[in-house]
Amino acid sequence: MEFKTIIEPFRIKTVEPITMSTVSEREAFLKQAHYNPFLLKSDQVIIDFLTDSGTSAMSNNQWAAIMQGDESYAGARSWDKFEKAVNDLTGMPYILPTHQGRAGERILYSHIGGKGKIFLSNTHFDTTRANIEYSGATAIDIPIEQAKDYASDYPFKGNLDTLKLKNHIDTHGAKNIAAVILTVTNNSGGGQPVSMQNAKDVSAICKQHQILFVLDCCRIAENSYFIHEKEKAYSQLSYRAIAQEMFSLADGCIMSAKKDALVNMGGFLALRNKELSDACMQLLIITEGFTTYGGLSGRDMEAIAVGLQEVFEPDYLNYRIKSTKYLGEKILKKGVPIIYPVGGHAVYVDAKKLYHHIPVHQYPGQALVCELYKIGGIRSCEIGSVMFGKYDDAGNLIPAPLELVRLAIPRRVYTQSHIDYVVEVFDEVIRTKQNVKGIRITKEPKFLRHFTAHFQPVN
Repeated sequence: MEFKTIIEPFRIKTVEPITMSTVSEREAFLKQAHYNPFLLKSDQVIIDFLTDSGTSAMSNNQWAAIMQGDESYAGARSWDKFEKAVNDLTGMPYILPTHQGRAGERILYSHIGGKGKIFLSNTHFDTTRANIEYSGATAIDIPIEQAKDYASDYPFKGNLDTLKLKNHIDTHGAKNIAAVILTVTNNSGGGQPVSMQNAKDVSAICKQHQILFVLDCCRIAENSYFIHEKEKAYSQLSYRAIAQEMFSLADGCIMSAKKDALVNMGGFLALRNKELSDACMQLLIITEGFTTYGGLSGRDMEAIAVGLQEVFEPDYLNYRIKSTKYLGEKILKKGVPIIYPVGGHAVYVDAKKLYHHIPVHQYPGQALVCELYKIGGIRSCEIGSVMFGKYDDAGNLIPAPLELVRLAIPRRVYTQSHIDYVVEVFDEVIRTKQNVKGIRITKEPKFLRHFTAHFQPVN
């Protein structure tokens, strides 16, 4: 028998207070933050869905492991545990510890990138694209066509289009393709999973042309759940075994441990090639730290080693995926357009469709994140033309392909009553949607503008 109520597979031992606020208070807070939720203070937020990165609640076993942290500068016991945990999972012999995923991206992509180099991906995320473009290289997204159909139930919309991959190799030449990056799950593509067959096909093409194949694996446990459920050949394998098989297909991987290692800080770059590893190791020492700690303390490495085990526990993954699906399907039934099927870590609202009266140059996604905060104190993240839009030579906006708002759910943090509150907030979002006006940018940096840009509502 399967019950309708999704209970959290843990008990709560420590609580953190939430500061409640009124609509008028939140309107003032939002104005002070220049209509950018990234600039809000945490105690001004009721439900924080800005990101699932580094926002997990750690387990009692992780906290216990922290007390065993060996903070020796070189050769710490904690490094031995960390290295073993990463090696056992990835099968890769050369492991570089970093303070988070983007540090691994910077180290690898600055080394292999540069002017004239091409990176291909199912969809580059913001920091990935920024690190690539900062090096002078070009980042190109090649998701499958099914990814554009938000309403279909196609199970693996995160897949990379292998025909386009072959065409780009023919067009640019294999020697100019710095790497092919497969992001699992595909965050910017709606948190959609990647099939094992797609990973095998991409791997085979890369091997044929001697192109570096890299996994962005920060949510690989969640991706493994979808493979287990939706690819028949893997229904009898454990989630961990599925992940290990996917790692075996790649030449390297980058992980922000702040996601599926269930910690608040940390990451790594792992590689199979010693020559490439040695070159990256020099950058690690210059910018992060010595080889056996990188950007991490001993206690961080201890917590990651435990988290990489806990994240594959069946009870945890079942709760994680189904509780996210619960939110997505609840608001979908109310008429909120979302990317379907619901992904593993977040629900993605189609802001362009919800606010069809707001033109893309007035950023409907940013308008929605402001409304969610004003109405219910919910902090969320725009993934659209604020995050990925560019300008042409005349200064006109080149819109992003998608205008989304991501509700990223922290791991082991919120209960079902919190989620039900979010569902109620969307009732008011729908009721008032015709009254919502667009947003304009008043100040922005050159890279990753969504973090610090200032906005104003359009009069």
